[in-house]
Amino acid sequence: MAISLEKGGRINLEKEAPGLTNLHVGLGWDTRVTDGTDFDLDASLLMVNAEGKALNEKSFIFYNNRRSDCGSIEHMGDNLTGAGEGDDEVIKISLPTIPASCERIVVAVTIHEAESRSQNFGQVENAFIRILNADTQEEVVRYDLSEDYSTQTSLIFAELYIKDGQWRFAAKGDGFAGGLAKLLETYGLA
Repeated sequence: MAISLEKGGRINLEKEAPGLTNLHVGLGWDTRVTDGTDFDLDASLLMVNAEGKALNEKSFIFYNNRRSDCGSIEHMGDNLTGAGEGDDEVIKISLPTIPASCERIVVAVTIHEAESRSQNFGQVENAFIRILNADTQEEVVRYDLSEDYSTQTSLIFAELYIKDGQWRFAAKGDGFAGGLAKLLETYGLA
C-alpha cells in the first residue's frame, strides 16, 4: 500500500520499496476554474548538484528535451489539456544510472503561457505526484497538493534526493510566480 504524504513529508524510497531501481513518476491535475482556454501544465525535472545548481542544460528534462544526456531520465510526452483520468504526464527514472554528481532531482510543474492566459495554480485542483515501481507498477508514495496557490504559476511538487547513499522522496509543494523562466533561473539556467 502506498504511503500518502503531506507537504514537508519525507520517506526513504529504498526502505519502503527494497530493490526499487526504476521509477514511474506520475503527475496529474484537473482544472477547477476556466474561461474556456485549456490549461497546459508541463512537468519537468532538473538534476541538481551539491551547490543547488543544474548539472548542465541537458539535465533539464521537459517536453522539448525528453531524455537526459546520461539516459537516466525520460519524459514520456506532453499532455496539452490535462484531460482524462490518472497520470497526465509521466517521467521515467533509472536510479542506478543517475550521475554521481547529481544529489537532487527536482520535480516541477509550470503553467504554459500562464501570464498571457491569466492562469495560476489556484485554478487547478486534484494535483498530485506519485512514484510507482516501474517494474511492478506498485505505487510507493503519493503526495496530493491541497494548498491554494492562487498567485503561483510554477510549483516544485517534490524532490528526490540522496542521503547516506539511499534515495529519498520529499513532498515539497513550493510555489512561486514567474513561470518556467524563474524556475530555471533559480537553478542556474538561463
